[in-house]
Amino acid sequence: MRRLALLAAPLLLALPGTAIAHPKLVSATPAANTAVAKPTTLTLTFSENLVGPLSGIELVMTGMPGMADHAPMPIKGFKSETKGKVLTVKLPRALPAGTYNLKWHAVAGDQHRIEGQYTFTVR
Repeated sequence: MRRLALLAAPLLLALPGTAIAHPKLVSATPAANTAVAKPTTLTLTFSENLVGPLSGIELVMTGMPGMADHAPMPIKGFKSETKGKVLTVKLPRALPAGTYNLKWHAVAGDQHRIEGQYTFTVR
């Protein structure tokens, strides 16, 4: 039985449509480690088509100008939409000046949840 499994494994990997890669973040607006003017939309583009209901973000304001001890403040009320490889987040209002941590999670056809994060600044 073990021998059969070892012989079948290369065949399964060679089948068309077999997903062995995971989605990777290709680009984002705002991009990591950039300073932008008050965005109302965030856009993340991945290397594979996403499963919309299983992909999304968490956005937290981690610093505010003039406040040294600013506690992390989650940003709520945004709407996410997925079309193909692109995840678009529409914010209810422009983000105020400060630093932000964006945590993303993406699920593609292989059904594995991949996560990542980056920071950006709003001036």
